[in-house]
Amino acid sequence: MEKFRWAYVGSGSIAGNTAGSITKGDHVISAVYSRNPTSAAAFAAKYGAAAYPSFEELLAARDFDGVYIATPHTAHLDYTLQALQAGCPVLCEKPVGVSAAEAEKMIRASKENQTYFCEAMWTWFSDLPYTIRDRIAAGTIGDVRRVQMAYAFPGLLANKRSRLLAPETAGGALLDIGVYPITYCYRLFGEPRSIRCKGVLRGGIDAAEIVTLGYDGFDCRLDVSLMKLRERCKIVGAKGRIDVPVFHMAGMATLKAAGKREILRGKTDYLTEFTRVAQEIRSGRTESAYVPQQATLDCLRIMDECRRQMGLVYPFEK
Repeated sequence: MEKFRWAYVGSGSIAGNTAGSITKGDHVISAVYSRNPTSAAAFAAKYGAAAYPSFEELLAARDFDGVYIATPHTAHLDYTLQALQAGCPVLCEKPVGVSAAEAEKMIRASKENQTYFCEAMWTWFSDLPYTIRDRIAAGTIGDVRRVQMAYAFPGLLANKRSRLLAPETAGGALLDIGVYPITYCYRLFGEPRSIRCKGVLRGGIDAAEIVTLGYDGFDCRLDVSLMKLRERCKIVGAKGRIDVPVFHMAGMATLKAAGKREILRGKTDYLTEFTRVAQEIRSGRTESAYVPQQATLDCLRIMDECRRQMGLVYPFEK
């Protein structure tokens, strides 16, 4: 089978990270567009792609099988809508938008144009979290009693011009990294019955927050921060527990129950993600079985509520 051809929108760090991985497999980058022509030209030259002066010209050339959008969150909506309206399949980096309202527009465009649209969250293209979910559902660790998750890194030490720290590009902890633990709890346990969020706002962004998602009989406590370094997931049940280090990109988890210890495994990488997306697009699907559109929408609704409780409003929303 011929290699899957990707059109890249954006040529920054995440674009470079994914490209370096997927081109080791059955993928090529055939087209590139970036608002920075110099960056786009260098990226295109590195991967043997064509650099286009405008996104419209890239879409018109249609020298690709799928579009991958790797721009700041605030640009996702416009590029995604243009691609979907042109009938081009889209894999869009997480979060797909800054609000549920934006996600609703993208999902509507996907359905109206019967064109594939999926959030790029490599965690859920791995087999590991599904194995964890199945073991919990089977009662292996008994009734869940509590869930503790942390995802933090010292992002406040980043270059002050980084989009991570810029209110204008919806920077901050919640949308950039909080989306991972929120999605993890949602995918394991469904919609929460309650949402509580207390955050620290600094310079127009959220520097940290504690999010508590309430379920029947237990809470998921999520510690998200740009001020320290920590990542873990601990799921404690009446008869055992599951520990998942670096859960957002984990290759293994430890399950302890009935006096036994079991290692659960599953590969999490960009190549697996892009390969599974390519397979879905080629099979004619318009929605991913790995990252359903409803999951994307519901998790953005949770983040909307967190932002409401923190009083976090971006400049372009005022």
